[in-house]
Amino acid sequence: MVQRGARKAGGAEHSARDHALAVLRVRDGALALALLPAAVAVVLFATGTGRAVRWPVAEFALAVLVVAAAAGLVIARARPVVTPTVEVPERAAPALHGLIRDLAERLDVPAPAGIALTPDCDSWLEEPPRAGRARPGAPVLVIGSPFLWWLRVGELRALLAPVVAGTGPSAHPDIAAARRCVRAWDATAGLAAGGSASRRPLLAFAGLAARLLLRAAARHTADMERGVALAAAGRAQGVDPALRTSAQEQVGLAYAGWDRLLTRVASPAWRIGRWPRGLNAGVVAALTELSRRDRLAEGFAARLGERPACDLLDEPGAMDDEISLLAARLLHGVPGAPLPAGWAPVDWAAYPDEVVDRIWRDRAARLFAALEAAETPTLAWVLERLADAAATDHGVEALAERLAAGAGRGEKRESLVEHVAAAVCCAAADTSAAVPGLDWLDGPVLLADGKRRQDVVAPVCSLVDDGDPGPLHDWLAGVGARADKPVRLV
Repeated sequence: MVQRGARKAGGAEHSARDHALAVLRVRDGALALALLPAAVAVVLFATGTGRAVRWPVAEFALAVLVVAAAAGLVIARARPVVTPTVEVPERAAPALHGLIRDLAERLDVPAPAGIALTPDCDSWLEEPPRAGRARPGAPVLVIGSPFLWWLRVGELRALLAPVVAGTGPSAHPDIAAARRCVRAWDATAGLAAGGSASRRPLLAFAGLAARLLLRAAARHTADMERGVALAAAGRAQGVDPALRTSAQEQVGLAYAGWDRLLTRVASPAWRIGRWPRGLNAGVVAALTELSRRDRLAEGFAARLGERPACDLLDEPGAMDDEISLLAARLLHGVPGAPLPAGWAPVDWAAYPDEVVDRIWRDRAARLFAALEAAETPTLAWVLERLADAAATDHGVEALAERLAAGAGRGEKRESLVEHVAAAVCCAAADTSAAVPGLDWLDGPVLLADGKRRQDVVAPVCSLVDDGDPGPLHDWLAGVGARADKPVRLV
């Protein structure tokens, strides 16, 4: 099986080299086209053709050479966008670096030049910046951080085997040269797309040339990368085949948990200027919670007893904080250091008080402003005004418009329900034993007697849609909350 995989990998790598040479022929063809007028001029001078012909041709050839050289310099100096990552130096994770080196040796490929983490559910090899390389030409292994926290050590090794195996084909000179060409063309096309042709004509011309070259080499580039991937997969075929199936299953689970954590938990915090620490630890907590709720997920609990891959880091908590801040910057647009005023980290233990409670009270304040409350009202007054609005034509629609101007009709109604539910939760937290809480899968929740209360939306919808406050009054009585007390907004 291993020999068959090696033969398959060798054939795929040979095919990738053929397509890499085709990409390089596109580059060489463009160079030959730029040199063609100069070659014609040389022939005219060598054959003694009349001055009336050879000098105009020579001037044209010189102009073409100057423009081509300038455009070539622009393309050569263009740098592709580097994915923001958190570098993992060997001193911070000697065990992880050792695992990757052992894996590369087992696969008989060069080891990556370094390791970096990214707040994403993906892993790949990335060409590092030219300055400060550990080894020229060696790519950096970028690992999705949720994998490192959720996968076990054996699963991570099986998952990364095809990725690390890609360093073999990548080290071939023809493939490396073809990739450098494609990256330079792509970077130039991207730069030119963001500039003005009238202000920077040379960049515009270089961008046009780069786009033409990309188009001419597109099929061969795709086939080259496909061949590299097939070669890497074939080479990694014999590495932990049983664990690879398990790892692929866990990848899908990690992706779902990561996406839900970012959407339901991290995004609300980012919107109010807080970035949660330990997002990757949060993914583990979310998926562990899922294993408790889903009777089909009983196998999750058993695998949690095995050593997690994040143990390969010396200080996983500190690394998790760096990745969490990078996630906020990438996914929410938080500027780089120093952080803007008002932005601060929040621990998971403080999340209910610093995030959930603040979100509820901000929404309650906006609802009161939309209802034109003269002072901080009681919840009973709010419910009465909402019932009156529901009893009139377009009263609820007008209120929803004030809360979410510019949104669609369904979004406006949903926003109104969220704001009313927030005011209700504020009243429950102020006048009963209920407290704000965090659900790893659903985000902000209300906890009463240590249990999640997820039944507040239905009575709120009865009030908003039908003007019936009865179910909501019953809900408040069941929680032990009082509607006759002013709602605290701070």
